[in-house]
Amino acid sequence: MNVYKLLGFFIIIIFIISCDFSKKEALKKTEDIKLQQRIDSLLGLMTLEEKIGQLNLPSAGDISTGLEKSSDVIKKIKDGKVGGLFNIRSVEKIKNIQRIAVEESRLKIPLLFGMDVIHGYRTIFPIPLGLSSSWDMNLIKKTAKMAAKEATSGGINWVFSPLVDISRDPRWGRIAEGSGEDPYLGSKVAKAMVEGYQGERLSDENTVLACVKSFALYGASEAGRDYNTVDMSKVRMYNEYFPPYKAAIDAEVGTVMASFNEVDGIPATGSNWLLTEVLRNQWNFKGFVVSDYTGINEMIDHGLGDLQTVSKLALKAGCDMDMVGEDFSLTTNFFTNVFSTNCLNPFGLEWLLSYTSSKTTLVLE
Repeated sequence: MNVYKLLGFFIIIIFIISCDFSKKEALKKTEDIKLQQRIDSLLGLMTLEEKIGQLNLPSAGDISTGLEKSSDVIKKIKDGKVGGLFNIRSVEKIKNIQRIAVEESRLKIPLLFGMDVIHGYRTIFPIPLGLSSSWDMNLIKKTAKMAAKEATSGGINWVFSPLVDISRDPRWGRIAEGSGEDPYLGSKVAKAMVEGYQGERLSDENTVLACVKSFALYGASEAGRDYNTVDMSKVRMYNEYFPPYKAAIDAEVGTVMASFNEVDGIPATGSNWLLTEVLRNQWNFKGFVVSDYTGINEMIDHGLGDLQTVSKLALKAGCDMDMVGEDFSLTTNFFTNVFSTNCLNPFGLEWLLSYTSSKTTLVLE
């Protein structure tokens, strides 16, 4: 008799837990549907100029305490010509700027606030190469989680980390920022870092949008010279250098940063093969791609054309956001005349709007 009572008790507990889980899943689906409806509405209301504006990530530049409402960047935010700001600190500044974005711009779209958070924000951990040497994935994940908690407390919602480039040349100056030369270890670290930063759900507090970089083969530059050419076989790419990037994509990293270097003679920022064929078609990446610092206009020095030409090349290749250069804004009239709205990558822009919309309240409360 006691056995039957005990069994009945467990069945009741399981039923209660199942009901609670079902309610949470139903609530999550409802929230997702509402968010998607908001994104669809925004996309329908946006002009081409406003869509291009969302693809710009200028530096905070002339914004300083007391000037948040009078700078050139603030005017662009009010006009819907900025999708986020790079390298800005202080909760007060970020609150004021975000309030302007969601209250004074036409469509009230929130901004992203990005920063290089490489091995800690306020609490500083060993450099990534040192962390990877521990082979302790739980510990590595905890360091990313702590960095996310501290960064979000300061208003940051996007970190340019982890760098997962495999490098076997100690002459390369950024070898300290990666996980070394082994693709298996690099893949495990990439997964742990992404999970630590992003948590289970990006709309949760204390989670930040991660950015895996630098895609691709940045650590394989000839002679270890930063930005230099990369020339290797596809066999080596897929077996030795691609796995850590793929591990980050499988861990559902939200963003990818294009690298400066050439691959097969084409800068990664303008490579349709890398940013669309590999990243989206082969790996099913659904987030958005950001250039490295002025990576788009630096393609001019590669001999690929003037600013209009390289901006078009980057956009059509699959680069969704321009870091600092504001090249898309500078060529807006060109895009308006040459492109239709359908030429903009629907994945990148929609994902960006989805993330910023889910994070709005966290910097205004």
